[in-house]
Amino acid sequence: MHTPPSDVPTNRADRADRADDVLALARLATRRGAVRAILGWLTGRTGGPAVLVGGAGRVLAGPGGGHDPAVARRAADAVGELHQRGAPSAVLGGGEGPPVHLIALDTDPRTYLAVVGPDDPHCGTLLADASRTLALCWRLEQSERARRRIESAEGHSREAVLHLLMVGSVPAAQRIAGALRPALPAVIQVYVIECPQARRPEITQRIDREAGGGAWIVPCPVRPNHIIALVPPESEQVPLDQDPLDPEPLDRAIVRLVPECRVGVSARVALRDTPIAYEQAIHALAVARNAPGRRAAFGGDADVTVLAGPEGYLWANELLAPCLRYAPARRADPGPQELLGTLGSWLSFGGAASRHLKIHRNTLAARVRHLDELLGVTVSRSLAAQSAAWLALRLHPAPQAASARALAPPGPAPTLDAVLGTPAAGTWARTQLRPLQQAGPTTGLETVRAWLRADARLPAAAAALGISLPGARKRLTRAEDALGRSLLTAPSAKHELWLAMRALGSL
Repeated sequence: MHTPPSDVPTNRADRADRADDVLALARLATRRGAVRAILGWLTGRTGGPAVLVGGAGRVLAGPGGGHDPAVARRAADAVGELHQRGAPSAVLGGGEGPPVHLIALDTDPRTYLAVVGPDDPHCGTLLADASRTLALCWRLEQSERARRRIESAEGHSREAVLHLLMVGSVPAAQRIAGALRPALPAVIQVYVIECPQARRPEITQRIDREAGGGAWIVPCPVRPNHIIALVPPESEQVPLDQDPLDPEPLDRAIVRLVPECRVGVSARVALRDTPIAYEQAIHALAVARNAPGRRAAFGGDADVTVLAGPEGYLWANELLAPCLRYAPARRADPGPQELLGTLGSWLSFGGAASRHLKIHRNTLAARVRHLDELLGVTVSRSLAAQSAAWLALRLHPAPQAASARALAPPGPAPTLDAVLGTPAAGTWARTQLRPLQQAGPTTGLETVRAWLRADARLPAAAAALGISLPGARKRLTRAEDALGRSLLTAPSAKHELWLAMRALGSL
């Protein structure tokens, strides 16, 4: 009778254990953070710390994301020695320190799996099996990191293009956009979509598809729940599930796709007027929040440049002249254009301008104080000074401004009251305030006037009106609906309304 060798049961047990190990590795590979999970499992399975080490000797990953410094040094020294030998695997050390089991992963650049001082006699076989699974998981994680870096770089580049448009640097924005694609359209409508952050990728894809790839879409750098889209009006497509004879507007398609959305749409403007279109879309969004269809298009006329002739341009130049002439003491300090950009961003977004400009909030506060000193007005606190600066920024870059300054007669510059005292200014002001007059006393002029007199501070306005803070907020919300403009959310129409009331002498 044949008797099997005594080591057969042991070999069978080893094969069963190895099969269990391979199955465990396969299960771990499906987890989120698979590399750390596998290294943690190997640490417990072999009795020695398991780490991934780069060819330069730096520990790239460890169990649970951490590693002991002594283990890291031991593994790094062993990898350096193995790298010099040019061998794919080895067991090194064991004299003055614990042995280190090493095996090279099939990755580029070369990465090593190291287990320091294991007590498992079958460590070599286990590491050989684990190295194949780890190599796949490591390459996958590296690819995911690279994808996120690329997406982040592209997102920052797109945000930079939007920022250049908002500060009037259209040629620079066009050059960057031309490299990134799509090219910026000559005529745009700005869409501001308020939505849950988790739905932004879905909405972005829908806008891109509807616009035939011609839209420029940027997550808002100031508000994480906003998407800003610059859409060429002629590129709106008919959705696949809609009748071509009855096309669905893009804003309606968005709210149908994501009912939690609110969409504000600007008028059609030239690309150089992107800042104006953005404000229009924000005003429309304020209306959309209370509209049954959850969407609204801007229907007003906020272009204050229609009321300013040569006197207005001269006044604007005189107000901004200290800033335009400013020479920074240090090269690293902001120059005139950067200070004007800071002023415009702060007037639009308040404290959130630090996120728009990518500067620290203390840096923003210091710049605003510096602007107070340069301009000689308390822009940081006074709504009157803010409204004057807002109007000056709107008038200063206008094409007519340069010729008006060149032809200006000698003598004192016009005052703001002179600029607002023209018949054209009166017509503009009455147009701005008419919706409030028609809305009734509880929503109308008195509420907004009290709010403006209080420098747009809601608690002070509520006290002046003798009502509660929620009551004052509710009245201003109704005023937003009547005006079709944003008041409580930046950018706000408070500057235009202050100028309109000042023009009519009702402040």
